[in-house]
Amino acid sequence: MTAKTDMVLIVNAGSSSLKCSLFDVRGEEVTQHFRVKVANLAGPARLEIYDHSENPDGVPVDKETLSAEQLDVAHQQAHAHALKVVLDWIEKNTPHYQVAWVGHRVVHGGDRYSSPVVVDSSVLEFLETLIPLAPLHQPYNLKLIHLCREFLPNCPQVACFDTAFHSSIPVVAREFAIPRKLTEEGVRRYGFHGLSYEYIHDKLMRLDRDLAQQKMLVAHLGAGSSMCAMVQGKSRASTMGFTAVEGLPMGTRSGQLDPGVLLYLMQEKGLDAKALENFLYKECGWYGMSGGISSEMLTLKQSDDPLAKAAIDMFVYRIARETGSLAAAMGGVDVFVFTGGVGENDADLRAAVVEQNAWLGMKLDAQRNQANEYLISADDSRVKVFAIPTNEEKMIARHTLKQLSVA
Repeated sequence: MTAKTDMVLIVNAGSSSLKCSLFDVRGEEVTQHFRVKVANLAGPARLEIYDHSENPDGVPVDKETLSAEQLDVAHQQAHAHALKVVLDWIEKNTPHYQVAWVGHRVVHGGDRYSSPVVVDSSVLEFLETLIPLAPLHQPYNLKLIHLCREFLPNCPQVACFDTAFHSSIPVVAREFAIPRKLTEEGVRRYGFHGLSYEYIHDKLMRLDRDLAQQKMLVAHLGAGSSMCAMVQGKSRASTMGFTAVEGLPMGTRSGQLDPGVLLYLMQEKGLDAKALENFLYKECGWYGMSGGISSEMLTLKQSDDPLAKAAIDMFVYRIARETGSLAAAMGGVDVFVFTGGVGENDADLRAAVVEQNAWLGMKLDAQRNQANEYLISADDSRVKVFAIPTNEEKMIARHTLKQLSVA
């Protein structure tokens, strides 16, 4: 009987989706083999499977609609059944592989965890206390850890945190002007998308080590958007703060908002805490600005409604405005990187952002930009501008295997 190859399963859970990837170890690097996504768990759910064995971008293997019965939506066990669908597919279609380790993306690690950690009961207990700081993501991240304990009881698990990369942010940049007692209780800026930023810096190190050590600004743009200023690969400031709702306007999240607006909604409109949470996380952003047209950038771009254009224009304006703020935090900027679903794929938006940042010395090469090359700036641009696809799953795989002394 042929021995099976041990694989690391990467789990990234959202409120209505589950993304998993299979990696193995080849030499000193991890190699992605399959990516499995179950989207729209509220139904009708979609199963999508991509093979990365021969093509880094992935080749579609299977797409199908899952019935409510398959996901048991009526019994509110969609995530459990989605994970079972993923594990059953792996067992059936990759009999020469076996899951030996599991790595999880966990949005919030709080003050305690500034690096990945092997999961045990005490770790889980602490992470549960952080749910109020990331209500859209943390509950589902932790739910999948519990489910993997149940379905894969012999597989060690590692939690990798989106906040960890930002632990290097200096005190002056991470504290709010609030009573000291609250600051000491942990009410401060944490920053998010850290796994993405860490991957982008590592990728740029492989492309140009000297350039990667300079003053770099990375824009992770998508339904969840943020920006990060880093010097010598260390985070110095981020647009996101205490929660993942601050900063840029996003798909449905407001981004930066005058706290007085919330007081007004409480006092004049009678909104309570739950209603305010729903407002900030689900009714604002591109969706709210466009008058409810869509929270998807592609849909907004295809719309003739002037409100859709207004939402895009505001997004571009805010990216440019935050660029100036983050450049000030570093004392300049040498490198600008677009990443995330929108940043990697939307050449028009990239061009609009660079045009507004021309005062910093950014200049685009239109042909490179339209071709989605890595380097998209003109040769005479003072700031080097890149468009680099992120891969948080690969970063998690590296951390997981290192934490478990596998690689």
